[in-house]
Amino acid sequence: MDKQHKASIDGDQWAQCVRDHGWRWDAASCEVSATLILAHGAGAPMDSDWMTDMAGRLAALGVNVLRFEFAYMAQRRIDGGKRPPNPAPKLLECWREVFAEVRRHVAGPLGIGGKSMGGRMASLLADELGTDALVCLGYPFYAVGKPEKPRVEHLASLQTRTLIVQGERDALGNREAVEAYTLSPSIEVAWLAAGDHDLKPLKVSGFTHEQHLASAAQKVAEFLKG
Repeated sequence: MDKQHKASIDGDQWAQCVRDHGWRWDAASCEVSATLILAHGAGAPMDSDWMTDMAGRLAALGVNVLRFEFAYMAQRRIDGGKRPPNPAPKLLECWREVFAEVRRHVAGPLGIGGKSMGGRMASLLADELGTDALVCLGYPFYAVGKPEKPRVEHLASLQTRTLIVQGERDALGNREAVEAYTLSPSIEVAWLAAGDHDLKPLKVSGFTHEQHLASAAQKVAEFLKG
């Protein structure tokens, strides 16, 4: 980390903290603009190919990235058994604990967010935590096939600066449905042409998955610098 972002206690203690918690830390490889705590989605761990790829892209663009796992996913890593996500209160409490620990160690701008469920849980706490920014990659606006039951009530009054990067054909929030919602002025939605929930576009769109992932990382990095 650069001087603005070095740990408030010595770097060795921060490295030990990361090891003790079993987290993943991708330090920015150029001048640091911010640190982002990035949570995984419901079905894949913090070190899935998608999460690892995005963390690496962001680090290359000047964003420190801290990845962690919710309790159910950490347990799956131990015993290999698949299980559903913890109840929302437990997921939120995990977010609070991780944020408090990272904030204690890392100075400078600190954002929170995640892929799908991880980002949604972060959005429920962003104002409470007083984070500098919120980033959601593929926000689950509704369950598959249930656009009539949106999960957007809290997004109408959200005060935290927010970026949602969304594929236009996301099965959990396509462009037509989302543009009909009332969202807070603090929320910016960046649409990726013909992208799905993993931001992968249809071939006929003329874009590749690589291009969309690169675009998403660039948008996030620029947003956090703002």
